Amino acid sequence: MLRYAVIFFIIALIAALFGFTGIAAGATEIAKILFFVFIVIAVVSFILNLIQKR
Repeated sequence: MLRYAVIFFIIALIAALFGFTGIAAGATEIAKILFFVFIVIAVVSFILNLIQKR
């Protein structure tokens, strides 16, 4: 999931470089959403792993 966030971030950078502000804004929003979803899943996985080892 983090890979997709990075891909959308790169797409946003390239689109912004060429002046496609609408596409860049959309790709940036998708990258942000995917990044935060990744963070939530990583934290939940870490907590469940700690619980399971007890």
